[in-house]
Order: sequence, then structure tokens, then C-alpha cells
Amino acid sequence: MSPLMSAQAAFLLDFCKLISHATSLGFVVTSGELLRPVEMQEIYVKTGRSKTMHSKHLRKLAGDLNFFLPSPTGKLVYICSVEELETLGRYWESLSPKNRWGGNFDKDWSKEDNFKDAPHFERTL
Repeated sequence: MSPLMSAQAAFLLDFCKLISHATSLGFVVTSGELLRPVEMQEIYVKTGRSKTMHSKHLRKLAGDLNFFLPSPTGKLVYICSVEELETLGRYWESLSPKNRWGGNFDKDWSKEDNFKDAPHFERTL
């Protein structure tokens, strides 16, 4: 098995754990993006939605999820802030030292930039 395939398999296993953990905390989880075509990544960079053409989505090593919680009225409310998803981000990063949560991007990007992507979860090779 190639290093990339091995990393992709490990990423998906941890992604399943993350979804299961989020569900156990009461979140309703729906899919966002996994594989992203280069053309879409170019659009995201041009519009500021992404900062790099080296996105882990291009190599099937990242995923974005949609998280919802029921409101007191029973209606589902979209949850996407760093503060609201911090517990899930910490859980994700605890699964492997190769896992990185988008809410912690400021560890890698300049403080002036302050780019965060809370519903984003990725793995390095």
C-alpha cells in the first residue's frame, strides 16, 4: 500500500470516529466536501474561502462536515463557529498527531491573517 493510500485509509477511519463522537454529543451531522477538484480549489483561493492550492481535499485527506443541534423548538440550527466546534476539534486532534482541525489553523498561519475553518478536518501524510 502506498503512503498516500495508507494515510487516506487512516483519515477515513478517524473521520468515522469523529462523526460517531459528534452524534453521541447530540449533533446531527451531514456531509460537506471530501474530494475537491482543482478547479473548485482555484475558485476558493480566488474568493478567499481557502488560502492554498495545496489543500488536503485535493488528495482525499480532508473533509468538511455540517453540524446541527436541535433548538428548544426542535428546529435544527447550523453550528459552525470555532467556539461551538472546539470540543470536536480537540477530539479530532486527539485521535492522531497527524490530524489537524481547521479551527487551529492560526497555529500555522500568521496571527494577522487569523484564518479559521471550523468544520474542516484533515490529516497529513
